[in-house]
Amino acid sequence: MSISGTCIESGTTLSDGVVDCSVNFRGKPSVRASSGGWKSCGFILGAEMTEKFAYYGIASNLITYFTGPLGEPTAAAASNVNLWVGTAAVLPLFWGFIADSFLGRFCTILVTCFFYILGLVLLTFSATIPSTCKDQEALVSCVSQVKVTIFFCALYLIALGEGGFKACLRAFGADQFDEQDPEESRAKSSYFNWLYFAISFGIFITRIVSNYIQENLSWVLGFGIPCVSMVLALFLFLLGTKTYRFSSTRGEGRKHGNPFVRIGRVFVAAAKNRGETTSSDTLHLLPIESSNKFGFLDKAVISCDSSEIEEARAVLSIVPIWMCSLVFGIIYAQTFTFFTVQGSTMNRSITPGFLVPAATIQCFISLAIIISIPIYDRLFVPLARSITHKPAGITTLQRISIGSFLLIVSMVTAALVEMKRLKTAQHHGLVDLPKAMVPMSICWLIPQYVLHGVSEVFAMVGLQEFLYGQVPVELRSLGLSLYLSVIGIGNFLSSILVLVIERTTSQSGQVSWLATNLNQAHLDYFYWLLACLSSFAFVLFVYFSKSYVYNNQTKTI
Repeated sequence: MSISGTCIESGTTLSDGVVDCSVNFRGKPSVRASSGGWKSCGFILGAEMTEKFAYYGIASNLITYFTGPLGEPTAAAASNVNLWVGTAAVLPLFWGFIADSFLGRFCTILVTCFFYILGLVLLTFSATIPSTCKDQEALVSCVSQVKVTIFFCALYLIALGEGGFKACLRAFGADQFDEQDPEESRAKSSYFNWLYFAISFGIFITRIVSNYIQENLSWVLGFGIPCVSMVLALFLFLLGTKTYRFSSTRGEGRKHGNPFVRIGRVFVAAAKNRGETTSSDTLHLLPIESSNKFGFLDKAVISCDSSEIEEARAVLSIVPIWMCSLVFGIIYAQTFTFFTVQGSTMNRSITPGFLVPAATIQCFISLAIIISIPIYDRLFVPLARSITHKPAGITTLQRISIGSFLLIVSMVTAALVEMKRLKTAQHHGLVDLPKAMVPMSICWLIPQYVLHGVSEVFAMVGLQEFLYGQVPVELRSLGLSLYLSVIGIGNFLSSILVLVIERTTSQSGQVSWLATNLNQAHLDYFYWLLACLSSFAFVLFVYFSKSYVYNNQTKTI
């Protein structure tokens, strides 16, 4: 399949309906009427939805598998889950580099699918390996080392595949819209909303179906169904091949086609020339509106093109915003771990004899997103647009800040609910009975899940659109990888934070905040700490947002 081509030269009149700098799967110029837009994105959204069914079919209940069949303590299981989720979310940085520099997004998607499906097959196989003894009271010693080895190999193969698939697929979907066409440009902003809708719908279904099957029927079947779902995702993606648009711009007119080499050259040149005096005539080569931003990069103008310096400046500009968003990743990690463990201690019965799996309550995050996105896209945006006259209603940074504030409210709510749960456990004399059910409905957790879901509609969708739009065009896989790395690095930081709190609060014979017996622990203190961290990050985010200057391509968004 040839996807090479060239952009039509400046000043050349385009043929009617031909999309500039874009080719089809045969390498011929893309025709607008038969390629790209929503017709292509239908396949991509379907593939995204079924892939998320597969991933969250594993991730959302993984802590239960660690503490159940693998017999790990709660804190160790939470750290393992955070480490795995973090790895899966950081790997997009690697795959983004590979896609933007060498393979391209389409080929990278196909390569990562191989690792993804292989990992799911091995994971399903590992669940078929039985324990080595019959004594269930000694479950830790009964777990086969072969089972554990295959399980972890499978888990990280899934992370390797998922990390590249999600970053490149989302960027490839956004590439189907032509930014030079006003109608398609507006549709691209809407694409990110409906992309998150598709993701959340897939997550919602898997949290109901997969979690129930895993806890009530079979882990083998519970892992096997996500494997089939991932095969379906690959099929749906390939089904739309004839309609896709492929970018034909690979650093044309630049000294170095690799965007990473170009940006790296700027930083090296700026460092080498830091002691030299730059003439005013040389500085006039730089755009006036950005000449005072990260001025040390101006030193690179002696040996680099002004366009290359602006690329480096654009990448550097988003770093403070990205760093402030890492706290969201830390809090996101709790929905897979302590939120789930918290719910497992509560009354989960709906009818006599039927217990709702603790992980299933996570579906309220997805449900909140599914309901909120149409409201945001069809009601809020048009209303805000009529007031602000901006295409997206509000800027992406304003959208992220609203989500960040809602996240603080979510953690405060979680802390208050946990305080009530602890008081209920104390009142009924259950402090020393870790396996006893606390007579408090799991429905008390719904508000914190719903608030978390609504905050994602603002913060995560906004961050996704912001990082895609503010990086250079050729680095957009990396832009979305930076968005995904927020979750990854957030999970790593959460794992470190859990370890520090576990060791610090368990000194001198005291019970840890995060003890396995949650009735003796103080999970509420942990939630209050996260609320304080998110408040601090929110203040910093607002500070950096006020001084941020959007690049020319998306200055009105």
